Amino acid sequence: MKKLPIGVQDYKELITENYIYVDKTKYLYDLMTSGKFYFLSRQEDLERA
Repeated sequence: MKKLPIGVQDYKELITENYIYVDKTKYLYDLMTSGKFYFLSRQEDLERA
């Protein structure tokens, strides 16, 4: 069973240590080319507000 990459920030470690990895590159491309505006925020930013 694959592990959750909590606190892991190294791509090489994600792959070699059998962590779950989801490539969302296609979704980013779709967002950029859709012609609409999106507000992207991280959870940390919302907690400070």
